[in-house]
Formats: sequence, C-alpha cells, structure tokens
Amino acid sequence: MKSVVVFGLGQFGKSLALSLSKAGADVMAVDRDEEIVASVAPHVTYAAVADLGNADAIAGLGLSNMDIAVVAVASDLSASILSVVISKEMGIPYVIAKASGERMGVILKRTGADRIIYPEAEMGERTARVLMSNDFLEYFDIDDNLCIVEMKPKKEWIGKSLKQLNLRERYSINVAAVKSHNEMRSSIDPNKPLKENSDLLIITERDNLKNLNRNQKPSR
Repeated sequence: MKSVVVFGLGQFGKSLALSLSKAGADVMAVDRDEEIVASVAPHVTYAAVADLGNADAIAGLGLSNMDIAVVAVASDLSASILSVVISKEMGIPYVIAKASGERMGVILKRTGADRIIYPEAEMGERTARVLMSNDFLEYFDIDDNLCIVEMKPKKEWIGKSLKQLNLRERYSINVAAVKSHNEMRSSIDPNKPLKENSDLLIITERDNLKNLNRNQKPSR
C-alpha cells in the first residue's frame, strides 16, 4: 500500500488524509496547528506539527520513504513552494500540489510539482460522478489514474458475500473497507453477506468506474 504525506490540514487536506487512511494507505498528516493535528492523529499513521514555511522543519519530518506528497496549503504560496521543493529533494517520486488559481499552479509546476489540482474546479467533476450513479456517496482522486469511491452496495449485491460477488474479477475494483452503523472497518469478513446499510469503500482505476454502471450478474 502507498505511503502518503499530506501537508496542510484544512478542509481539503484533512478530508483527503482521513479518506486515504480509511482506504488503508500509510498517511503522515502535517500542519502547523497543534489542535488540528491532534484531532487527526488517532486516525492516521503519523501526525506531526511543523511550520511549513520553514525548510528545515519540513526536511526534518523524514520523508524519504514516502511514495506521494500532497501539498494542500494553497493559502500560503511560500509554504506551498517549500513543501514541493523539499519533497522532491527528499526523493518523493510524485508530488501533487493544490493551487488557488492558475498563476499559482504555474509557479508550483515550475518548482517541481508533478500535478496541480484545483479543488474548487474539480469539485464539479467529483459531484458529477456522484450524481451520475445512484450508488456513489463520495468520490476522491488519489492520482491521475487511481480513485477512491464510497458507495452503497448494488441491489443485486445485498445478501451476498464479497467472496460470492467476486468484485475484483467482475468489476476490477478492490473493497478496502466496509462501513456499517457509521463505523468503517478495514478487517472484512469475505463470507459475511452485505446488508443494505453496508457502505463500501472501494479503490479502483478511474476507467473502471464505468463497470459499476453496467448490469452484471454476480456469481451465486
């Protein structure tokens, strides 16, 4: 499973860090606000308080083994630039940076970010994906190809176990966790029948989402 560091725990960064952690990723969550870090700490692999406007503070986090860095401090250009630069210097292969506008995006791209995201604009796409399916509850992009979807089980899935459904083979999706009674659990019993309220947290490639909108009869 991938290891991800999230710099900045505003609404976007915090939501992303928690969603990635629920999906089974190793998540390091970083922010300068001690209260915010404390609220996230029980739900991620590691949480740290650091001044993202200080290069030494960022370098001291020990980022060399991270697979992905997400820089989510769009309100502070200086902190964003430092986070991107230090992440690349520490050898993180893929750095995603949040930008508040096109000009900021250009700057962050030039400093080394592999991908620029504009959450306000991309929210439209995310909302569209949720609206296009009666089953989708939440949708998050992890990178250009991989996404996380929280969805209700299809009607034909209810009463059948994950082992019976064989979702990986039929839909090319991976169930990372099952949510029941507002509690998300990553320890899944593949022989337990799905209930109507058993929401699923799924990791898949974006191109595979179309498979979920097709009517396929699962094996008995």
